[in-house]
Amino acid sequence: MTMRALAVQALSDDLSGLALVEMPVPQPDADQALVRIEAAALGFPDLLMTQGLYQARPAVPFVPGMESAGVIEALGEGARAAGWQVGDRVICGSTTGGVAQYGCFAADSLQPLPDGLSFAQAASLRVAYLTAWVGLHRIGRAQPGEWLVVHGAAGGVGLAAVDLARELGLHTIAVASSHAKLDAIRALYPVDHGLVGPTGVRSAVLDLTGGRGADLVYDPVGGDVFDEACRYTAFGGRLLVVGFAGGRIATVGSNIPLIKGFSIHGVRAGEYGRRFPDRGRENLAAIHTMAAQGRIRPQVHAAVPLDHWREAFAGMQNRQVIGRTVILPHARAPQTKKEPLESGSE
Repeated sequence: MTMRALAVQALSDDLSGLALVEMPVPQPDADQALVRIEAAALGFPDLLMTQGLYQARPAVPFVPGMESAGVIEALGEGARAAGWQVGDRVICGSTTGGVAQYGCFAADSLQPLPDGLSFAQAASLRVAYLTAWVGLHRIGRAQPGEWLVVHGAAGGVGLAAVDLARELGLHTIAVASSHAKLDAIRALYPVDHGLVGPTGVRSAVLDLTGGRGADLVYDPVGGDVFDEACRYTAFGGRLLVVGFAGGRIATVGSNIPLIKGFSIHGVRAGEYGRRFPDRGRENLAAIHTMAAQGRIRPQVHAAVPLDHWREAFAGMQNRQVIGRTVILPHARAPQTKKEPLESGSE
């Protein structure tokens, strides 16, 4: 059997190194499950990996896609002994392999798909919400009533933090790059205030918090917004470094957090779980339970066929996505004279 998959054949800045290919359907090892992938969610790390700019640098060629969801089709002996069965609906976590029709995943990396979530929503859950949970709850030690500022609040990771903040009882200030994005955020989740950044955020945050500043800053953007956050994080506050979607990795003199009395924390949810396995399992269980109970709700910006992979990546690259864009590996794009697909397919 063969399958269709998206392959990174060469690293490139313009997606020119990617192409749709036919390849053999993989066979599971003893501790793996073969999953028919129904949805693969794209995140900014997936884009960075196509350029060789992410901390994980898989050997070329590779199939991108860190998070996906689907149905188990075959099992190795060890995976079966772990309790998985053919037909189980699962969320898959891995560094690569999601943007394909089938994939083999370690049994201990799978989660049951929460009731009430579509495959597209389930594929959008794990990375974004695990990062938000570890950042706000574990590392940030968020307390009800505290003020949270979320940078890049329209992106997948930022939007998950906005959603989770309601569960944690935080006052949320969402920062985005346009009023249109703020309107979209407000339509999805209630926020206390919305700001267009990066300029002017400091004075607005200080005004909104009565001069105190933000107790928590959740920053997946870096660059100018990080610089600004160093000026409005409260004494005793926690500035959480989540990523660098803005492109520039910011620096700060050690005198700034000393004088202003705040701390800076790096957030790596996956590494946190590897360092503290028991807590890692608790983290996954927490977001699974909240999703199954409808207390958090992943936002799917668009779900597109595999043939439209280029449009999906370009939308993320151009900062047009609210939440997550999802690729449906088994969906076929309509081939009609009115809607040619040459610009969106290989």
